[in-house]
Amino acid sequence: MTTAKVELFDDDLQHTASYFKALGHPARLAILKYLAESKSCISGDITNELPLSRTTVNQHLSELKNLGLIKGTTQGAKVNYCLNTEKVMALKQLLGDFLGAITLPDNFSCNK
Repeated sequence: MTTAKVELFDDDLQHTASYFKALGHPARLAILKYLAESKSCISGDITNELPLSRTTVNQHLSELKNLGLIKGTTQGAKVNYCLNTEKVMALKQLLGDFLGAITLPDNFSCNK
């Protein structure tokens, strides 16, 4: 039986990679940025803010919700979207720790 390649990496790297994967699409970054800039929960249609179809935006919202970065609660026919501040702060810490662990020697150059 073969092993999935992802299983060759420790849980911390897999966890970090899941965030990088979710953040790897500009539409998801735009959604997070829009929710952060609005400084409140958005009730209604985020599709008005993005140059994508409603179905595509909903797929991106779903990815962000699955990761816990946003919350979406239904109120009647509308969905109220908010940043999950605890998860966003945890993401900032996770990314900071990951990138902080990558150190380059002084005068590093890869020009051969």
